Amino acid sequence: MPHTKKAVASIFAAILALLFLSITPAQATPAKPPPGSAQPVADSVAPDRSAGARVAASPATNAALATIQARIADYVATHGTAYTFGSYVDSTTGEIVLETDAPASLVASLTDLTGAPSANMQAAQQVQVRRTSTTDAFSRRDDVPSFYGGGGITSGNAICSSGYAVRSSAGTIFMVTAGHCFANGATVLTESGARTYGTVCCRRLDSITHDAKDMELMSGQSYAGRIFTGGVTSSTSIPVVSAGSAVAGFNNYCHSGRTTGEQCGHTAQSTNAQVCTQTGCKSPVISYTGGVVQQGGDSGGTFYAKDSRGAFIRGHVIAGNSTTGYIEPWTVLQPTYGVSVVTG
Repeated sequence: MPHTKKAVASIFAAILALLFLSITPAQATPAKPPPGSAQPVADSVAPDRSAGARVAASPATNAALATIQARIADYVATHGTAYTFGSYVDSTTGEIVLETDAPASLVASLTDLTGAPSANMQAAQQVQVRRTSTTDAFSRRDDVPSFYGGGGITSGNAICSSGYAVRSSAGTIFMVTAGHCFANGATVLTESGARTYGTVCCRRLDSITHDAKDMELMSGQSYAGRIFTGGVTSSTSIPVVSAGSAVAGFNNYCHSGRTTGEQCGHTAQSTNAQVCTQTGCKSPVISYTGGVVQQGGDSGGTFYAKDSRGAFIRGHVIAGNSTTGYIEPWTVLQPTYGVSVVTG
């Protein structure tokens, strides 16, 4: 009897082993394929390959377009970006399209191919001019990296403006804003909410740290030495070229922020002013009058002098009323953080 039990046990064990082997692979989690193991799909079957028929541009049209585009590029390089241009061949007509807000006389000179081969000249004469202005796909209220000064930024329910980029002695680049804007450790977004702007550190504020200052830094993203110019949804900018002290009596300082855009014509009344608000007293600060004074949401925005070379940083916006603006000076921020200005 014991011998029989032993045999039955052996047979039963063998059956269990076979069952285990048969079910284990089906229950196991399949391993991820190694990177690059998938076979490429032929690009000929991509969805855009089945697009409808198009009218191919003639060699003469392509040549005329290349000439016009080269002229436009030369004009912009020489005269700047006062006008915008978009040019291409329409795939449904095979004709050149020029989208621009430039004067008709300028458009005529750019598209006049008199003296070129007759086919090229004819193609240029058939250019479809569409009167419109073309802008970059970002603005001071919906900035993209590398982020500029003067852009709209938000965290929680607060909206402020970015100031200017600075570099620490260790080489880390930060963006400046006003210390009354956000708490240390706060995650700041672009005003549109589409992108993370950075994380707040190094806050200085009388009501928080008992400093007579109003400044903080943001880090963790890419920041450029440029300042938004133009209106509240502008994408135009100028480079930062230097930073230093303001001069009392100078009458054409500018500020740049998300609420009022770029405004110039400010006269610095004092570089040794004091301003006391709900977040305490700050001094010494710059006071200015004249022009359009900053408004709510412009806090942290850039204050600067400018010429054809770019912006000369003098500080960032911290307070104001209907007639006077107050600025945290670069000459206070620089020794506080031991930073240098980032130029563009």
